[in-house]
Amino acid sequence: MDNLPVSGQRLWDSLMEMARIGATPKGGCNRQALTDLDGRARHLLRHWCEALGLTMTVDRVGNMAFRREGADPARKPVAIGSHLDTQPTGGRFDGVLGVLAGLETLRALDEAGIRTRAPILLVNWTNEEGARFSPPMMGSGVAVGVFTEEEILAKTDPAGAVFGRELARIGWQGEADPAWARDLAAYLELHIEQGPLLEAEGAIIGVVTGASAQAWFEVTVAGAEAHGGNGMAMRRDALVAASLMIAAVEGIALEHGGNGTVGRLTLSPDSRNVVPGRVWFTVDLRHPDEAGLDRMVRALHTRIGAIAAARRVAATVAPFWSAPATPFDPTLVGHVRAAAEARGYAHRDMPTGIGHDAVYLARAVPTAMIFVPCHGGLSHNEAESITPDWAEAGCRVLADAVLAAAERA
Repeated sequence: MDNLPVSGQRLWDSLMEMARIGATPKGGCNRQALTDLDGRARHLLRHWCEALGLTMTVDRVGNMAFRREGADPARKPVAIGSHLDTQPTGGRFDGVLGVLAGLETLRALDEAGIRTRAPILLVNWTNEEGARFSPPMMGSGVAVGVFTEEEILAKTDPAGAVFGRELARIGWQGEADPAWARDLAAYLELHIEQGPLLEAEGAIIGVVTGASAQAWFEVTVAGAEAHGGNGMAMRRDALVAASLMIAAVEGIALEHGGNGTVGRLTLSPDSRNVVPGRVWFTVDLRHPDEAGLDRMVRALHTRIGAIAAARRVAATVAPFWSAPATPFDPTLVGHVRAAAEARGYAHRDMPTGIGHDAVYLARAVPTAMIFVPCHGGLSHNEAESITPDWAEAGCRVLADAVLAAAERA
């Protein structure tokens, strides 16, 4: 264990300064991808990194990488980072903690005069959240070949704005090939847990062993419009049918030990006195293993079909996006576990049921994640909160693990 001069206060001050960009009245952040606020956050990160003498590269989908040179130019870089974009009602720590803890790690190495053998990169991935432009984790997905550059640049938000044009408009479309990320020696990411386990158990560090499998769907329910004063018996109400299907999603998740979420819903014609004839909604299913997710998906199709038949409506379930169960690198996971043990932090091994940039990176390079608690497990919410001590503990474990991977020169 190295006694790096990590400053918890400096990290906290940086978090609070970044949180002012897109601050919301309830104490959270609305800094969605490729908005002017996202552009301002990127400029602030650049300012801080240039003060350390780091060299910036921006690729064609907007991923930012700041390089600290190593002693051995032949060594592949060790990368650390996360994302600066938020949900519309996001918190101050989701994503940004990983970026700014990475920055604090580099500040501490600089102050200690420590040179590593491998170069170190601090990364801000574009559009991890998938709030304005879907699906999520676009920047890291392009970087490792999950998506093509062309399809992501052509994506549109609900208002019709085009991803590539918005990226250029805010001034953050670079010229580098996004495939640079496939040539990393390692990637480490610190993140809030976004769940209640660590806080409930009194643990400070989550040693993340891998990611759950996920499958997203779009469901369209087609019934028939009718006057609100018409009789009930012959109605083919798409919204009532959809409500039963949404309840079934929750039931499937509880029965199979997974997670099920309906996050978006639209109905037509959206009139007070008209029976809805069409409803569209999203389904997000997750399970720690592939077999469990497969069972959930089969149950989804079966139950939606049965409800549709019983309610005399038509329903289609269209796949939208999926991600396999993804283990993290045992050596890097070991570095994280050893750092927590050496510093005396209460810790536990755990999977993540949530998608992160690290989950995509793990498909191409050795990867590990570190979790710290968040109060009540609350995230994607303006009330999201952590303590300065939790932030500092996570940063110290990150710094130790990074130094173990990059090696002191």
